Amino acid sequence: MDQLWSQFTADARASYGFYGRDVDWEEIHKLPKWQRPFVIAKQIFVAMLMKLTPARRVLVVIALVLLAFSGFQFQFVQQGTTYTAGFRFELFSALIFLLLLSLELADKVTMKRDLEIAREIQTWLVPSVAPAIPGANVAFATRPQNSVAGDYYDAFYPLADGAQGGKLFLVIADVAGKSVPAALLMATFQASLYTIAREGVPLNELVLRLNNYSCAHSLDGRRFTTAVLGEFDPATRRLTYVNAGHNAPVIRRKNGDIERMEASGLPLGVEKQATYEVASIELASGDALIFFTDGVVDASNERGEEFGEERWQAAIRNLPEWNAEESLKFLMKHVDDFVKYTRQFDDITCLVLRCV
Repeated sequence: MDQLWSQFTADARASYGFYGRDVDWEEIHKLPKWQRPFVIAKQIFVAMLMKLTPARRVLVVIALVLLAFSGFQFQFVQQGTTYTAGFRFELFSALIFLLLLSLELADKVTMKRDLEIAREIQTWLVPSVAPAIPGANVAFATRPQNSVAGDYYDAFYPLADGAQGGKLFLVIADVAGKSVPAALLMATFQASLYTIAREGVPLNELVLRLNNYSCAHSLDGRRFTTAVLGEFDPATRRLTYVNAGHNAPVIRRKNGDIERMEASGLPLGVEKQATYEVASIELASGDALIFFTDGVVDASNERGEEFGEERWQAAIRNLPEWNAEESLKFLMKHVDDFVKYTRQFDDITCLVLRCV
């Protein structure tokens, strides 16, 4: 029962937030408190109505008119006898609303099917199996806010030598926006990254070329991409990386110390002339490298509280000496235990690299 109620309240909160975007909250806060509920209800109703097709709006109006006149009675006298007549339109009104519900449900099912196909295609763009890494292991997980996501993660060997002494390319990225538009840009970002990386260019040149491409498709900076791109050399355990405006990845040393890989440049797609600083860091046996998107720290519970950096850092600090897969499950469980059944408003992605 508690689970059912939690899901109901989460759905209600999500629906209120969706339609509430069209409410003029600035003007409402200027009104007397007793007027606000009526104005909010009116604006939310208008927002719901405007999201329907014109034909369906007409049906809603007809159903409401029938409902308003239902139960209306009048009397008339004929040959000394008083007669009472009334109109009962509740059944017709209910049938119209049922028709509208079936039409909207059919649209949603069709859209859901298309999104599931898009989701299946999107899963082809990210690894399903972690690559073998000498002296280390990696794991990753993503949870889209919708069926498709704007988050991207990858771990691959760009050159033919692969695990036989080659460098492993690590990336996590977050396209501004959500759902289908962000997913499409994520797909083009992945294709560009693979094309450039397999040319064997240095990391600084790779980032500049990615930024040029992103600027050409960012709608004047409105569809930018934050990303962390790195090359990990298993032989030396050195990670060379660029942080383009992304959440700073965390390194948890074996002794429990925490280090951050702060941003060294603007997000990709913001400014064509942007420059990016390449940095490097040494990893050792027992160290854990955690990449994540802002959906992790922005995840909220049913009270609207965010998981936040402090809880995330505490979870990382308490990370046991496990492999990457178990470490990832440990971290994600902390997030899950906090948010429970609350519907999230952003994609959640995490990648863990663990040196052995």
